[in-house]
Amino acid sequence: MVLVITFLLGMGNFACHTAVLGGGHNAITALSESTVRVARVASFALEFGLLCGAFYAAEMGQYHWTWLYAGYTLVNVGAAWSIVTGRIG
Repeated sequence: MVLVITFLLGMGNFACHTAVLGGGHNAITALSESTVRVARVASFALEFGLLCGAFYAAEMGQYHWTWLYAGYTLVNVGAAWSIVTGRIG
């Protein structure tokens, strides 16, 4: 069950990440295309690494890491909402 919860949290994180990158925020549109491409790949790689770490910790029975990942997801959702709705920037 913990793996399913971690998976759903990861889907939410990737959805927020995609929304922010595709939202046309000034900080992203001011960059060159090659810089955006590198930043996109690097940020998705980091997000994937965090998800893999959360999966590994959950599989090893370290359930407090799932709570920490849930907190990270909550902060991520709040930040993405703020960026996409234009409350930041």
